Amino acid sequence: MKAIRRFTVRPVLPEPLRPLSDLARNLRWSWHSETRELFKAVDPDGWAAAGRDPVRLLGAVSATRLAELAGDRPFLERLAGVAGGLDEYLRGSRWYQREKAQGAELPGAVAYFSPEFGVTAALPQYSGGLGILAGDHLKAASDLGVPLVGVGLLYRHGYFRQSLSRDGWQQEHYPVLDPNELPLSLLREEDGRPSRIALTLPGGRSLRACVWQARVGRVPLLLLDSDIEDNGPTEREVTDRLYGGGSEHRLLQEMLLGIGGVRAVRAYCRLSGHPEPEVFHTNEGHAGFQGLERIRELAETGLGFDTALEAVRGGTVFTTHTPVPAGIDRFDRGLVARHFGDDGELAGVSTEQVLSLGRETFHGGEPNLFNMAAMGLRLAQRANGVSTLHGAVSRQMFAGLWPGFDPQDVPITSVTNGVHAPTWVAPEIAALGQEITDVPDADLWAVRRTLREQLVHEVRDRLRASWHQRGAADAELGWIDGVLDPDVLTIGFARRVPSYKRLTLMLRDRERLTDLLLHPERPIQIVVAGKAHPADDGGKRLVQELVKFADDPRVRHRIVFLPDYGMAMAQRLYPGCDVWLNNPLRPLEACGTSGMKAALNGCLNLSVLDGWWDEWFEPDFGWAIPTADGSSADEDRRDTLEANALYALIEDRVAPRFYDRGDPAAAKGPKDAAALPGRWIEMVRRTMTTLGPKLLADRMVREYVERLYAPAAHAHRALDAPTARELADWKNQVRAAWPGVAVDHVEAVSAAGSAELGSTLALKVRVALGQLLPDDVEVQAVAGRVGADDTIADAQIFPLKPAGGPDQAGRWVYEGPLALDRTGPFGYTVRVLPTHPMLGAADLGLVALPTEATGEGAGVLMR
Repeated sequence: MKAIRRFTVRPVLPEPLRPLSDLARNLRWSWHSETRELFKAVDPDGWAAAGRDPVRLLGAVSATRLAELAGDRPFLERLAGVAGGLDEYLRGSRWYQREKAQGAELPGAVAYFSPEFGVTAALPQYSGGLGILAGDHLKAASDLGVPLVGVGLLYRHGYFRQSLSRDGWQQEHYPVLDPNELPLSLLREEDGRPSRIALTLPGGRSLRACVWQARVGRVPLLLLDSDIEDNGPTEREVTDRLYGGGSEHRLLQEMLLGIGGVRAVRAYCRLSGHPEPEVFHTNEGHAGFQGLERIRELAETGLGFDTALEAVRGGTVFTTHTPVPAGIDRFDRGLVARHFGDDGELAGVSTEQVLSLGRETFHGGEPNLFNMAAMGLRLAQRANGVSTLHGAVSRQMFAGLWPGFDPQDVPITSVTNGVHAPTWVAPEIAALGQEITDVPDADLWAVRRTLREQLVHEVRDRLRASWHQRGAADAELGWIDGVLDPDVLTIGFARRVPSYKRLTLMLRDRERLTDLLLHPERPIQIVVAGKAHPADDGGKRLVQELVKFADDPRVRHRIVFLPDYGMAMAQRLYPGCDVWLNNPLRPLEACGTSGMKAALNGCLNLSVLDGWWDEWFEPDFGWAIPTADGSSADEDRRDTLEANALYALIEDRVAPRFYDRGDPAAAKGPKDAAALPGRWIEMVRRTMTTLGPKLLADRMVREYVERLYAPAAHAHRALDAPTARELADWKNQVRAAWPGVAVDHVEAVSAAGSAELGSTLALKVRVALGQLLPDDVEVQAVAGRVGADDTIADAQIFPLKPAGGPDQAGRWVYEGPLALDRTGPFGYTVRVLPTHPMLGAADLGLVALPTEATGEGAGVLMR
């Protein structure tokens, strides 16, 4: 018979061992090697069996072993040292506290919302890069002392576990997660009852959730869970799976994350005494409803919608992670309308006001859809992409929300992602210390070989387990003992499997790939992993295609596909590879942090110039795969060209450099310089010392604090009720008056009589301001190089000033100099923008430009 319910009966820790519980419940152990080693010492065999999860370990260790440890003085001294280190880490002053002590105006707290968090494999609440990035953000914030509160959902089935059928088709499994067996604790009211969050649903129903807490070092992570007895069957399933279900299911998840998440933060701060957040950071559009909940809170104090909107925008940061419109959640407007208003959530905020925030008002937009990214951008005064290139792509993609502005003027900046080194750097690399420049070549090469050898054993174990799942018997699997070689150039490729990441580009010319794998002198071996979304049959076919190639007896010892890619696998995969391959369709990779993690371990990147690699590539750090951007209309031809470029790079440059050992015959031993690939080792060293510091999550979080969180906190404090009301009234006034704003005439005079380098144009512009005053606008000249279509590139801004009062027709004259500081085709135009001390120039999306009838029109060309 099968049990109807499963749970773990935990032993009671003897009093001397009680600190083990606190250490297990704080996820700092996931990036603190000394704590992990302590738990391994509790029960070395049990540590491996528990998947290196302290909570599971303590649930399985025998009472006899615990009693033995309780009397083991050296162990207890070690335990006291580790527990004391955690206490000092949690309470001590760190970077953020030191900055505040020196006078920096920083927020009292920041709430960070994300649909997924990849903190550790022991808490499987992530699917890919977005969640891993969120986990690294929390860890780095903890290390820096940033007072962050993470907010997400607790998915009882997490994301799916992946296996393969006998013919290589992806299969999904959804194990049930018991929160009581995870490193979590319930948020409880003062009387001990679990704290409850409730949302109102149509038809008088409610969606309720409890709140689980994970401790990520100094950072609390709040996870809302709807699988509670207070809910009906449908509502209990809202937090069943990450990115599962239909449109209404996803909408309810995002309402619970955003609206319920704000309520969970309020409850947590009330019960714990944690400072209330001044800044709310929305990590992708899934959590965008948090801004609406904060508007509702302010509406209850008597503020109107427009005033509350301004107050909320000032303290909100929105990060977009997608480079393609297909990656944005969009819901039917009728579905959204049904869940708000009088019969749903957010009493005091009308349905039309909700819908207006997600409306696709831009050219080509679908009026019947509600766009979560559009809402996220409208509710945030500050927005960013996740690499410099992605920032440019985002400005282009969302330019329709700022009509009249060129994409470069769209107010979306970028903060390039980073990764949390203590999580992703192998202990063997960390043991080399900070001064990699001083490590002898032989020692660095020996560490890299050790890591490659560890990966070989890991691959064989995982491959054998995968074939058992596919139905193979041990008698069929003797060949696995010869899979991979610790002395062969090892290339890694692991990621989600949407089509644009091109999992199977390497298979474009199979014979050529086979020749590379089996080269008699310079062979390569490839380790591949990745999951396709359960609903993406196209992605599953790509996985199957790769698996079938890797099953071929001719090459199966040189190329493998490992199912169930996750954090535990990644922590062995990145350090063990020599080269990290990334070949997306440019520019569709927002950042691509897997290559960062590999680089921190001395792995060289072989990648298309996309995401972060476009920003920081240097020949010392790896190789750039040439792209055939001009062939984008013919994807088949583009794939062929880029695959051929990839093969050529590996064959002509990558493999020869790895195997270039000088004169092995002259070597006096394996550590002699003649036996080492000196040029390769120098690339490894340069990657770790020069590129490595740029890739850190510490750098990323500091940028968020200094460039986004601090200004948002300042705006939040400045936008009290009277100021927010004044700003909202001013915006409404400007919008109403803007049809009367126009550029009537433009003229320019050169003192030199001609356009020469170093000369100056005196500009005179006549503008009509209608009901507005000069304090309401800024008149600018925009100048720079021009192309064949007269488009201005590398533009410079020259503010113009009013000269006197209005004429009888109410028009104002603005004047100013325009310096000609470059040769070649040159042009200028003028524009009128609304201006307010609390807003950016493009905030309202309003601009007045010259017409063809306006004197010299859109500008002049000079040569």
